[in-house]
Amino acid sequence: MRRFKSPQKLVSYFGLNPRVRQSGLGAAHHGRISKVGRSHARAMLVEAAWAAAKAPGPLHAFFVRIRAKRGLQIAAVALARKLTVLCWHLLTKEEDYLWARPALVANKMRAMELQAGLPQRKGSRRGTTYAYNVKELRDQERQLAERSYEHLVENWKARRPRNTVRERLNPAGHD
Repeated sequence: MRRFKSPQKLVSYFGLNPRVRQSGLGAAHHGRISKVGRSHARAMLVEAAWAAAKAPGPLHAFFVRIRAKRGLQIAAVALARKLTVLCWHLLTKEEDYLWARPALVANKMRAMELQAGLPQRKGSRRGTTYAYNVKELRDQERQLAERSYEHLVENWKARRPRNTVRERLNPAGHD
């Protein structure tokens, strides 16, 4: 993963970056994704995006927001791109996913342990995956993740657009 200097390089590797058409100082026109790159990996990322869109959480909220503006297919590809950027950050910074649901992660980890051959735990003590089996706790965890993501999005401030090349070359506004 470290061979990609930025998440944009990884996005480009999979062909999930938008094509840009621009001539001289004219305005840039962003089009469809480039599809230059690993087509099989791109297809798998889009499939993962469809699965992430169905699961509750911040990725679902992102999908719903884009779907309302641009449509279903574009939202799926946008989520695939977001997943690619997210994977790059998680792997290069060696961090855990901030919005992970603890009970779900514990349940999946235990399932992998059992599949790898670790012995079952016998006894009356509840394990770490207990919370995942209680619907109220699972729903509470999901709602907490969604609310905290919505709170984060509400507090975003729109950035001023960057100066265009034309404005930098002609700061006084004279043509």
